[in-house]
Amino acid sequence: MSKRILIVEDDPGLQSQMRWCFSDQLEVTVAGDRETALAALRRLEPEVVTLDLGLPPDPGGASEGLALLEDILRLAPQTKVIVVTGREDKENAVKAIGMGASDFYQKPLDADILSFVVNRALRICELEKENRELTSQTNRTSIKGIVAASPQMLAVCRTLEKVAPADVTTLITGETGTGKELLARALHDLSHRASKPFAAINCAAIPENLLESELFGFEKGSFTGATAGKKGKIETANGGTLFLDEIGDMPMSLQAKMLRFLQERVVDRVGSNQPVPVDVRVVCATHRDVKQLVDKGEFREDLYYRISEITLDVPALRDRDGDALVIAQSLLKSLGKQMDRPQLSFAEDAIAGICQYPWPGNIREMINKVKRAIIMAEGKRITAEDLELQCDREQADTQLNLRHVRETAESQAIMQALHACSYNMAQAARMLGVTRPTLYNLTDKYRIETSPEAAGVPSSI
Repeated sequence: MSKRILIVEDDPGLQSQMRWCFSDQLEVTVAGDRETALAALRRLEPEVVTLDLGLPPDPGGASEGLALLEDILRLAPQTKVIVVTGREDKENAVKAIGMGASDFYQKPLDADILSFVVNRALRICELEKENRELTSQTNRTSIKGIVAASPQMLAVCRTLEKVAPADVTTLITGETGTGKELLARALHDLSHRASKPFAAINCAAIPENLLESELFGFEKGSFTGATAGKKGKIETANGGTLFLDEIGDMPMSLQAKMLRFLQERVVDRVGSNQPVPVDVRVVCATHRDVKQLVDKGEFREDLYYRISEITLDVPALRDRDGDALVIAQSLLKSLGKQMDRPQLSFAEDAIAGICQYPWPGNIREMINKVKRAIIMAEGKRITAEDLELQCDREQADTQLNLRHVRETAESQAIMQALHACSYNMAQAARMLGVTRPTLYNLTDKYRIETSPEAAGVPSSI
């Protein structure tokens, strides 16, 4: 189905010229006043509207055009509005952009420039639609709170769904801010223990001298200030799930006691010699490399093997192909509703900035930036500046260029095949599923060296 454009213009001559500009590539509808334009908007739901601000009954001003702009943004927030103004009317053009118009164009009419502006708006509209579809697909997952479209994160989710029903101790690893606690809660919610308690404790946030009593509980009089006995987190999770966050920071003095609990499933309260049996599933998480801690003697090896019957390694946001934009769109939708600004959307430079930024603080950092942007945005569009992100336009265009992406993937596959086959062209061609002449053509095209010496690969001894 062809894309639709609504031209709102009261001058018959300009109507004809603008219709001629797009009639061979778009489905064009023309309206000469506000009422006709609104009727066409509801009926056709066009992707793009070009809007002349000088409409009757105020053809010399902008009041009617700005009122119509407000109507369009309310009724069809996904539609891209390109405001058409006179050469000297920059003030109203700026005002319209602040209200939420996606772009503006100044008269007199130049068909090439106008086509460029409209095509750019169509491209943004298409990208946003794809992102909405991806977001809606990810919302179908049974993992509450997890938004993912990348193969890296979807693989983690599929593993989690398989592991959840099994009563195995699970270790979740990943950088700070990647959503490890969300995954731990998902393990609980998808298990047969979902109706029982979920108790969480951060091993790095509680002083060492208090952590033992918080975990295992204590008896009355066991230490100064213990005026009554208290259950620990392990006991409060009985029947459910115990989540030990930042297990890599657990003091060595407590690790032996934790190992005994995991082996025997009994709790020794501080000040008591009477063990208390506990039925609980244990899920641990850490941002640290536990194997390195074991090598350094900072974490017991036997405890490591106990807590990692199954390991889920959560990739950083920068390593999740395409997820940054999908998550940002989802956050904008949910946070926008919470903060009473539901009509906001990302401008093109914001989309490019989100895709380019490495997100060292992962999703936690993204939440903070999107919240700030919702507060700071002056119009209906969030810019890269609102997000405090910088955008390299040339790099963004390259990232979105399918030919460039395809060529990059093709050249990388060829180099991997050549290396795997020790630069035997016949074997590499078979591995890649192409003929030898085709492989030679591709290596010439991408200027890939076909011998190990030229490629700088050391010969075997």
